[in-house]
Amino acid sequence: MLEHGGKLRAAAKQYGIPIGDWMDLSAAINPSPYPVGEIFAHAWQRLPEDDDELESLAAHYYGNSTLLPVAGSQAAIQALPALIGTGLRVGILHPTYNEHSHAWLKYGCKIISVSSELIEKKIDQLDVLVIVNPNNPTGEIFTADTLLRWHKMLAAKSGWLIVDEAFIDATPQHSIAQHADTKGLVVLRSLGKFFGLAGARVGFVFAENYLLDRLREMLGPWTISHPSRLAAIRALDDTSWQYTQRETLVTQSARLAQLLAQHHLAPTGGCALFQWICTPDAQAIHHHLARQGILTRLYGELEKGDSSSLRFGLPSSEADWQQLAIALPAPCNPAKVPPVETGP
Repeated sequence: MLEHGGKLRAAAKQYGIPIGDWMDLSAAINPSPYPVGEIFAHAWQRLPEDDDELESLAAHYYGNSTLLPVAGSQAAIQALPALIGTGLRVGILHPTYNEHSHAWLKYGCKIISVSSELIEKKIDQLDVLVIVNPNNPTGEIFTADTLLRWHKMLAAKSGWLIVDEAFIDATPQHSIAQHADTKGLVVLRSLGKFFGLAGARVGFVFAENYLLDRLREMLGPWTISHPSRLAAIRALDDTSWQYTQRETLVTQSARLAQLLAQHHLAPTGGCALFQWICTPDAQAIHHHLARQGILTRLYGELEKGDSSSLRFGLPSSEADWQQLAIALPAPCNPAKVPPVETGP
């Protein structure tokens, strides 16, 4: 299993801090999740039914009715290589969400690491191009025009463009979900980040009907629980909440970038839900904050070797903002952080 954010139980055990006393900034999830409200008893007693409002509301929200609800976009990430093909040449950004390369490697594919500047030059060498937009953890955003141009180039040689839009909801103008009903284009969306409903495990795949039918057959019935469907229906239908959150998250992310910069940790990149910093002190800062009950996401070179960067999600309250400001290494001497410890 690969490393991910959000492992609070492991952190609580390692540092000897009760799980309820942590500020979790590691998973980059909206700290003010959609208020789902009461889940009625019948939702726990009946099997989920796919003729509810979920698909129609998702079609309206994302601008495309050619979709398949799945148990989070992770379910699709793991299944798509089996449907698209084995032994392919797959271009994947570096760094990016590591589950993508992990999934393709299982099917004998060759992973070709690409930088955004060289994608167009290397596209002739690829059968599949995987883009996370905005990229995780760099926050780099690719315009819709750029992505559609790359899709056209790949489709001309029966290639595929897969775009993971897990973090795009705060900047929907860059989404290409509305175009993903043609051969060679797949877009993944999730309610985990922007809506803060990671525990519900709700996502959507947008692609041509033929691929969706095969994916539906592979995943089987009841991929999303009845309570999760109800939560998603309410969240997708609440346009007022969505509008407010887009403004709030962008403002809060800018505040986080400013706070980090004040501590000589100016972000290297970021988006509405996180800020990312590259620093040789990444591991030391991570442990320094963890000893104070603040969990960040620590990255290394392809998750191996020396750690070199940190991702910070957004604090959830003013008290948390103040706690983070106090806990960060002193701005007068950013390199002076306590040495790394392996235990509490």
